[in-house]
Parts: sequence; C-alpha cells; structure tokens
Amino acid sequence: MSYLFRSLAGFLLLSALLASCRPDQIEHIKDGKKIAITLDKMVVKRILPADLLRATRWAGDSLTRHADRELRRVLSEKLQAGGVAAALPYCRPETFASVDTLERTMQATAQRRSARPRNAANRASLTATALQPDTVRRVARLNGDVFTYQRPIVLDDALCLRCHGEVGKDISTTDYALVKKEYPQDQATGYRLGQAMGIWQVTLQRAGVAEFYTMKTRKIVKPRKPLF
Repeated sequence: MSYLFRSLAGFLLLSALLASCRPDQIEHIKDGKKIAITLDKMVVKRILPADLLRATRWAGDSLTRHADRELRRVLSEKLQAGGVAAALPYCRPETFASVDTLERTMQATAQRRSARPRNAANRASLTATALQPDTVRRVARLNGDVFTYQRPIVLDDALCLRCHGEVGKDISTTDYALVKKEYPQDQATGYRLGQAMGIWQVTLQRAGVAEFYTMKTRKIVKPRKPLF
C-alpha cells in the first residue's frame, strides 16, 4: 500500500512540474530545420534496381510533360502574335532552354520520333503498340549506367491542328506553303484530336536517375508551428 502511495505521489509531482513549464521556457535548437535537412541529405540511401526503374519513369514523365507544357505555351503566344509563320520555328520543345536545363540536371537526352515526321531527322520505324495513346510508359535499363524511357505523343490540343491537321480544313493552303518551304519532306499532317503523332524517347544516366529518386523520396521537414 505504501508503495502505491509513493508511486502516486511521484506521478502527481511530475505532472505538476510539467504543467508549470511555459512554452516560452522550452529551448529549441537554432536552425533545427536546416540541420535536419542537411543530415537527411548525408544519409546514404540504398537504391534497389526496381527503385531506379521507378525513378526513370518519374524523371521521364517530369521532363516530357514540362516540354509539352512549354510547347503549348510558346505556340499559343506565337500563333496569336503572328500566326503559323511566327510559330513554325518554335515547334521543337526539345531545344527549349528550360528543357535543356532539366536534361542537364537529370543527365538525360530527350528526342521526339515519328513514322510521319515534319523534320526528316526525327523519322523512326514505330510499332502500332508504341503509338497507342493509352500505352503504359516503357522504361528499361540498357546496361549498368544507361536507362531509357518512352511514351506516345498524343495530339490533345486543338491548337496543334493549325499545323498538323488536315490541309485545306484545319491548315490553310497559304500556311501549308510556309510549312513545305521550311520542311520540304513534311509528312506531319492529317492528324486528328486524340491521335498519337509519335513518341518521346529519353535516355538517362544512372547518376541522374539515382539523384532524382533521392530528391523525390527525401523526407520533407514541415515548418514548426508557432508555440503561441
């Protein structure tokens, strides 16, 4: 019985001491959030082969989606400003500065390929499966240091019909004359909304894939809530 009273008394004393501590009396480590982030970066993370393939898909999606968004933004501006003549030189998102920056960060090279290209240099033999709009992204590891990513390029914006739709209907004969002058071997017309025009192909180095995986899976330290 005496033991029970002593335990109860000790508990009550500890509770009283904790209750007496005000929030402003708690000392926090200076720059604790920055220190936690730095320490997390220093932790050596084990990355499995399956993780690298998953990161290849993440990186490929991130890079090509950014390129597609930039292409739509730039073409919209150029078409509004000067029509097809102004937009035609910019239908090459793989050459945009912001895309190049991402490529260097990810140690990647992105290219567009098509069986019916506008630029003959982008011609490639593609299977029907590769061009299915709902095809799951294809990722592979060619060797210990090189990964590949592939997905279809789908014409999902009516804006693109101004240069890639049906001549005489979506594309004026005057505008198509400009296209043929710039690209004499053009085959990239006659497309409809929802149709695959080609594929994105991305080659990535292991170091870039591993770094992207680390960044994507790194624990984010949430800001500390004010004490009062």
